[in-house]
Amino acid sequence: MATKGATPKDALAMAKKAGAEIVDLRFTDLMGTWQHVSNHISELTEKSFEFGFGFDGSSIRGFQAIHESDMLLMPDPATAFIDPMLEFPTLVLICTISDPLTGKYYTRDPRSIAQKAEAYLNKTGIANGSLWGPEAEFFVFDSVQYDLGQNGTSYKVDSVEGIWNTNRDEHPNLGNKIRNKEGYFPVPPTDTLQDFRSEVLLTCRKLGIVSCYLHHHEVATAGQGEIAVGAKSLTAAADQLVAFKYIMKNIAKKKGKTVTFMPKPLFGDNGNGMHTHQSLWKGITNLFYDAKGYAGLSKLAMWYVGGLLKHAPALCGLCSPSTNSYKRLVPGYEAPVNLAYSKRNRSAAVRIPTYTVRNPAAEAKGKRIEYRPPDPSCNPYLAFSALLMAGLDGIQNRIDPGKPLEKDIYELSGAEAAKVPQVPGSLDEALRNLERDHDFLLKGDVFTPDVIDTWISYKRSKEVDFVRLRPHPAEIHLYYDC
Repeated sequence: MATKGATPKDALAMAKKAGAEIVDLRFTDLMGTWQHVSNHISELTEKSFEFGFGFDGSSIRGFQAIHESDMLLMPDPATAFIDPMLEFPTLVLICTISDPLTGKYYTRDPRSIAQKAEAYLNKTGIANGSLWGPEAEFFVFDSVQYDLGQNGTSYKVDSVEGIWNTNRDEHPNLGNKIRNKEGYFPVPPTDTLQDFRSEVLLTCRKLGIVSCYLHHHEVATAGQGEIAVGAKSLTAAADQLVAFKYIMKNIAKKKGKTVTFMPKPLFGDNGNGMHTHQSLWKGITNLFYDAKGYAGLSKLAMWYVGGLLKHAPALCGLCSPSTNSYKRLVPGYEAPVNLAYSKRNRSAAVRIPTYTVRNPAAEAKGKRIEYRPPDPSCNPYLAFSALLMAGLDGIQNRIDPGKPLEKDIYELSGAEAAKVPQVPGSLDEALRNLERDHDFLLKGDVFTPDVIDTWISYKRSKEVDFVRLRPHPAEIHLYYDC
C-alpha cells in the first residue's frame, strides 16, 4: 500500500511494478457497504486524481436523487494497494466523492465526513491528531440459509465447532465442540480456525493497508474470532476496517466458508462487538495520559469520556445501527448496556485498559479509552466521526463523567443498578435519541442536517419497519394456540 503523503506518481508506479491491468475505484455508501467500479489501467493518469471518475449517484443507497445523479469519484493515492483476491492484477484506490458542478466534497459521502471530522479537530486547537483502534469481532460459519416469505420465515447458520453438533453424523464426528461462552483461547483441534485467521493476518500485513498484529478465538461457540488491527488516524482507521472486512470475507469464500460481522447471529451466546480504542494527540504527546489521574487518564480525557457518556443514546443510532444490534446489547453476554466508565471492568461502556501500568513509557504512549457499545455493522467513517465529535463536545463543555463504577455492573442491587443509565433498547429508540440530540455532530459542518435526516429516514423505513412488520417464529411459538 502507498503511504501518507503518497502522490499519484507513487500509485501509478505501484500499478506498473505489479503489472496491474485494472484499476478498481472503491467507496462506501451511506450505510457502510463497500462499492466499486473498475476501469482499464490505461484510463488512470496523474490527471485522474485531479478530475476524478464519473458515476451514477442515484443508484447508491442514501445518495443522490435521479435528477442530480452525476457524481465524481476522487481517488486517494495514499490508499493504493494491489488486490490479492482477484485473478487479474488490480490496483485498488479508495475514493472520496465530489459534486462535478461545485467541485466540493459530497455531504453524504461517509469518507468526506471523516475527513471533515479530522479537520474540525485541528481547527479546535485541542489536538492535531487522533488514533483509532477498532476490535471488530466476527463469526466464521460453514453455511448460512435464510428465507423470507409471506407465509413463513426461517434462518439457519452452522459451524463444525457449534455445540449443537455434538451428535451430528460427520463421518465421523470427532468431538471438540465449543460449549457456549467457552470459546476464548482454546488451542487446536478445538479451535478449527487458527490457520484461517493466520492467513487473513498475513495477507493483510503484506498489503500494508491493514496493520494486523494478533488473532484469537473469541468467547462464543461456532467460530467466533477476533483479529486485532493497529491504531491509525480516523479516516485511515476506517479505510483499514472496510479493507479488512473485504479481505476476510474473500479468503473465507475461497475456503468454502462465510464470515459475518452482524452483531448477534446466534441466540444464547456472545455477539460481535466492535470495542473502539481512541486517543487524542498533539504532535508526539498523548493528551489522554496523566500519571496522576484516574487510571492514568488526564482531565481532558475524562471530559472526553463525559461527552461520550452524555451522548451515548444518540451515538447508538450511528454506532449500533442495526435492529440486530439490540439483540447483542442485553445483559449477560459481556455487552455494555450500562453507561458508566471504569478501569479494567469490561461490563462498563467505557473501559480504560491497564495492561501497561507497570511500564511508564508504554503507558504514556498507549493510554487510551475503549468505548464498548459499537458493533461492526456500523459505517466506521460515520461511527468514528460521531465518537470524536461527542468526545470533543465533552472537552469543550468540560462534562464531568461522574465517579467510576468499579463493581460488576451485572451484580448490582436493584436500587444501585437503577441509578446507572442504559443504552437504548432498540434501533427505533436509538434513532429517536439521535433525532433529539445531534447538534454536537453539526459543529464545523462535519455532519449536516441532511445527512442526519437521510440516515434516520432510511433506517426507519428500510430496516426498523422491515423487521417490525413481519411475524416472528417465536411469536408462532408463543401465540399460535391463543
